[in-house]
Amino acid sequence: METVENVEQETLPVEDEALQTRASWSSALRFLAVMAVLLGLAYPLATTAVGGWLFPEQAGGSLLRDASGRVIGSRLVAQTFVGDGYFIGRPSAAGNDAASVSGSNLAPSNVALRERAEADAQAIARREGVSVDQIPVDLITASGSGVDPHMSPEAARLQVARVAQARQIDEASVTALLEPALENTGWLGAPVINVLRLNASLDERYPAAPGADSAANDTPSNTVE
Repeated sequence: METVENVEQETLPVEDEALQTRASWSSALRFLAVMAVLLGLAYPLATTAVGGWLFPEQAGGSLLRDASGRVIGSRLVAQTFVGDGYFIGRPSAAGNDAASVSGSNLAPSNVALRERAEADAQAIARREGVSVDQIPVDLITASGSGVDPHMSPEAARLQVARVAQARQIDEASVTALLEPALENTGWLGAPVINVLRLNASLDERYPAAPGADSAANDTPSNTVE
């Protein structure tokens, strides 16, 4: 016959296992709570604060303002410009919509892509009064994001004559605005021109004639007010 002492000794391991299980769950939940506070609250707040302190312009969206201080867009997001008095950037599969950034995802062998590129090349050649062979490739190819705000200096120089004629100013005056709009001029990457900055400086220095075509939207879609 088993004594009471033997029964208690047999049940102790079961109780110890239950205690260990509860202790493990308690430790795991405490760890989860601590990491949620650290990584889900403290870390994002700290990085946001430090980023805003060190890089206030970039943290605020790299916004571009006109002479009156009105926000006209972001340096990082392309806008659609129309009219001969403006420089026109790269084609976009997303329509330069920052809310739906995307590329066409068409392969180089895709017939639709080739037809679109050929049609764009012909339209640009007519617009600029040049041959297709003179068109820089970035004016024909769309970016992967669909909101590339840049174009090559060669693409900008191709459009100088048209813009100067539309604004009724000399080409040298338009050309002088290209260098201030240059970005990525360091050792990493090739220099590019920010189209929005360039067109904004055009409007500021040489306003278009009344009734002339202007940007596609009076209030750009990437404007923050």
